[in-house]
Amino acid sequence: MLIHRSAIVDPQARLLEGVRLGAFCVIGPGVVIGAGSEIGSHAVVERDTLIGEGCHVYSHAVIGGDPQDLSWRGGPSFCEIGAGTVIREYATVNRGSHGEAVTRVGRQCLLMAGVHVAHDCQVGDRVIMANLATLAGHVIVEERAMIGGLAAFHQFVRVGRLAMVGGTAGVMQDVPPYCMVQGAPPATVRGLNLVGLKRAGVDERSITALKHCFRLMFRRGMTRENALAEIASSVEQTPEVAHFAAWFKAPSQRGVCRGEPAGVLRVIGGEGRGEGSAEAEPPAIERGQATSE
Repeated sequence: MLIHRSAIVDPQARLLEGVRLGAFCVIGPGVVIGAGSEIGSHAVVERDTLIGEGCHVYSHAVIGGDPQDLSWRGGPSFCEIGAGTVIREYATVNRGSHGEAVTRVGRQCLLMAGVHVAHDCQVGDRVIMANLATLAGHVIVEERAMIGGLAAFHQFVRVGRLAMVGGTAGVMQDVPPYCMVQGAPPATVRGLNLVGLKRAGVDERSITALKHCFRLMFRRGMTRENALAEIASSVEQTPEVAHFAAWFKAPSQRGVCRGEPAGVLRVIGGEGRGEGSAEAEPPAIERGQATSE
C-alpha cells in the first residue's frame, strides 16, 4: 500500500493489498477498499462503503455520504462500487436511505466530473454518465446505458439496457432499453440506439427484430398491450427482443417516455424510400437527430 502521510483512515476501515491513498483523503468507518484501488487527494469515502478492486476515485469526490432524503433518520445503510469503476472529480454517490438499503454502482462504470448518484439507486455494469448527470433517488440504470452531460432524472425512473440519454435531457419517465431519448422535460424517445447496439456486438438479425419492435411500440398508435401481443406473435424472439418485451411488462412507477411524433423526425438511412414519402414509416433514427419540417 502507498498511503500519503496526510491521509486520515478510520481504524474500522479495511484497505486491501495495493491500495493507494492520496494527500488529505479521508476514509471513514466500515469502509472496505479493494485491492489495487486508488483514492485521490482530498476525496472522501465516508462510511459503510465497499469499493471493489481496481477502482479509481479522483480528487474531491465524496462516496458513501449520507442520503439527501428528509425521511432518513440515521441508522445503517450502505454503498457499493463495483470493480474497475472510475469516479471523477467532485462526483457524489450517497448511501441507501433506510435500514440496510444499498446504493450500488456496477463494475467498469465511468462517472465523470460532478455526477450525482442519489440514495438507493441501482446502476448496472459498464454504465457511462457524462459530466454533471444527476440521478435522483431509487433510479435503476441497466447495464451499458450511456447518459449525457447535465441530464437529470426523476426519482424511481428506470433506464433500460444499452439506452442512450442525450445531454441536458429532463427524464421524467422510464427510458426503454436500446432506445435514445432527448429533450427538455419531458424527454421523448427519438429512435433506436443503433450505433450502441452495433458497438455492443448485437447481430443484424436482432437489430432488425428490434426495429420491428420499435415500430410496433412507438409508431403504429397501438396500445402497449396490443404492441406486446404483436411482438410476441410476429417478431423473432432474439434475446434482445425478449428483454425489450419483458422490460415493458415490468412494473413502473413513472410510466414510459413517449415517442417523438413521426412527423417531426427525419429518417436517416430510409432504404431508398423518400424522406417525405407517405409510406416511409421511420424504422429507427440512426443518430438521434430530430428536425422540424
